[in-house]
Amino acid sequence: MNAYYSQYQEKLRTPEEAVKVVKSGDWVDYIANVCFPTLLDRALAKRKDELLDVKFRGSLSFGPIEVAEADPTREHFCYNSWHFSAYERKLADRGLCSFIPMLFSRNGEYYKHFLDVDVAMMAVTPMDKHGYFNLSCATGVAKAILDKAKIVIVEINENLPKICGGFDQVIHIDEVDYIVEGEHPGLPQFHILEATPEELKMADYLLEYIKDGSSLQLGIGGLPNVVGARLAESDLKDLGMHTELCGDAYYQLFKAGKLTNKALNLHRGQGMTGIVFGTKELYEWVDDNPTVVIAPLTYVNDVRVIGSIDNVVSINNCVEIDLYGQISSESRGTRQISGTGGQLDFLEGAALSKGGKGFICMTSTYRDRNGQMHSRIKPSLAGDIATAPRSQAYFMVTEYGCVNLVGRSTWERAEMLISLAHPDFREELVCAAENQGIWRKSNKK
Repeated sequence: MNAYYSQYQEKLRTPEEAVKVVKSGDWVDYIANVCFPTLLDRALAKRKDELLDVKFRGSLSFGPIEVAEADPTREHFCYNSWHFSAYERKLADRGLCSFIPMLFSRNGEYYKHFLDVDVAMMAVTPMDKHGYFNLSCATGVAKAILDKAKIVIVEINENLPKICGGFDQVIHIDEVDYIVEGEHPGLPQFHILEATPEELKMADYLLEYIKDGSSLQLGIGGLPNVVGARLAESDLKDLGMHTELCGDAYYQLFKAGKLTNKALNLHRGQGMTGIVFGTKELYEWVDDNPTVVIAPLTYVNDVRVIGSIDNVVSINNCVEIDLYGQISSESRGTRQISGTGGQLDFLEGAALSKGGKGFICMTSTYRDRNGQMHSRIKPSLAGDIATAPRSQAYFMVTEYGCVNLVGRSTWERAEMLISLAHPDFREELVCAAENQGIWRKSNKK
């Protein structure tokens, strides 16, 4: 420990000293979500007038991001995100954040083969007696970036949980160039919202398809968490966890005695994830818990890995779907609001899983800022970005039911999807289907 401690002291810098390594034109990576390096970001933002064209990559950062806020011209600092959080979406609306398309399962390979990283910055747990820093809640996306970086700076966040790893969950002090310390507020918290009547109906439809021993993937967004909380009230037992994101729904399932991971035929007895964020209770639950393991998303989201697990149930959100089955889960028109994330990975993985099922859920309607109601089921995606192609559409769920589009023709899909639409919009959707040549006279009116 003494040797590691001496090395630690040699590499210890103030945030202001550490960020001096950043040069004009550099690519800087901020590691994601609650592992965001707030002290380093604040110090680097103060160097704005000294630097030009410093480009940043981040993901699911909850803000504030000082380098983005400090430069409305983006001439000095240009921030980009792999997957928008609500805060990053607002930054993008202000012209201060650009989107980078990706699949979570491939993100690490992008860095390995195609991307340059001049400086990587990340918040980590305090060093252990063996000289290792735990990558904590952002393990799923961290190691590939750190491995590629020319300079690695870690920021000690005393509030981060130490999460047991499948692999690549730590970085050794030998691989770190600089270390910074400082006080941090408590980790941001994200509570499960109270379920709406529509969400409860969707959860009840899903319960008909989930059986004891199923392995759950609950995607990013409010609805999957609501569904998970509903499952905690069910009679199901011995559920498993294999997911890109571990949120409070899994903790609720654990508290209810539903999440045991006993039936998993891969990593039996251990729930696996790549990213963690939620409430204080969730962070305490995952801390040094041998039944919760974290690994890179190149593994967690690998369709071959997912497909090797029996009875995978994948539950994700979408924004809109058209009558052909094209799914938009990340944009409203051309306005980017989230990201592809792992939705495609788990749709394909669930299809490969023995007994697996992939669900995409949405309320049938939404209201715009003026209070006008719109259907989420559209004749076609008009400017919306397709997240999942129609060839990967599987189970679709609204408060009006659940349908399986696999193997269905265009006219069958149109009929099934219209059955999920709000009644006020069904007739105009039928007319659209007729005009598009995907409606048969034998179809139900």
